[in-house]
Amino acid sequence: MTDRTAALVRMLERRPDDTRLRFGLALEYLNSDRLEEGVEQLRAYLAATDDEGNAWGRLGDALFRLGRDDEAREAFERGIEAAEAHGHPTMAEDFRDTLRDRS
Repeated sequence: MTDRTAALVRMLERRPDDTRLRFGLALEYLNSDRLEEGVEQLRAYLAATDDEGNAWGRLGDALFRLGRDDEAREAFERGIEAAEAHGHPTMAEDFRDTLRDRS
């Protein structure tokens, strides 16, 4: 575990409802190829906040990397909905492209 990851875990233990910390920890796990832990943290983050699409896309990418294609497609679909709802049409189109490329 990196120093940064360890620090985020400690901070999150003190402030478990801080979605920014949870998202940061998820990114640290993903960047360290700890995909299952990253997915777990992203799911917890998404359950606690109204994401604009970014986290859904990261979740989808991680799930594809894990070979969990059906779950990945579902995450990207949710990301498209979120991106469109929050006025991010380019992100939504990027997610559609990813889904087309993975078909």
